[in-house]
Amino acid sequence: MKKILIVTCLAIAGLFYGNTGSAQVGINVNVNIGNQPLWGPVGYDYAEYYYLPDVDAYYYVPERRFIYLNGGRWIFAPSLPASYHYDLNRGYKVVVNEPRPYLHPDVYRNKYKRYKGNYGKQQIIRYSNDEKYYVVKGHPKNGKYKEGKGNNGKGNNGRGNNGKGNNGKGHGKHD
Repeated sequence: MKKILIVTCLAIAGLFYGNTGSAQVGINVNVNIGNQPLWGPVGYDYAEYYYLPDVDAYYYVPERRFIYLNGGRWIFAPSLPASYHYDLNRGYKVVVNEPRPYLHPDVYRNKYKRYKGNYGKQQIIRYSNDEKYYVVKGHPKNGKYKEGKGNNGKGNNGRGNNGKGNNGKGHGKHD
């Protein structure tokens, strides 16, 4: 009887120990503002992909590459083809924080088709006066951020979101 009680206690303790370890591993905050392009939408501390509904293409932020279909194949390139005639500053961009969204193009075409043709209706990093974007290379105020000035002592960048951008939803207020 004592052996059963000891084994049971050890098993329960093992469960608690295992769950504690898992909970600690699950906490992760990603920020890649400095890697986002000047034409990227504001409001996101982290963006892995942008979906461009007007041209049905993607932009992979970490590698700074566009992904588009050509002859039934996905092409990875540093720029879109000139034949697209697409203005990155005016076209609508949807942030997608899922792995390889281009492998499920119908999902994104259907989900975000309502943003096609929404030219100039989205603020981009280049024109933002938010100091957190001053780290983006090429921003007109790049390097002009003054330490300790931006949050007025509020501890959450003054925006009530503790610097988490879109709270992990991937596409913000539009879903």
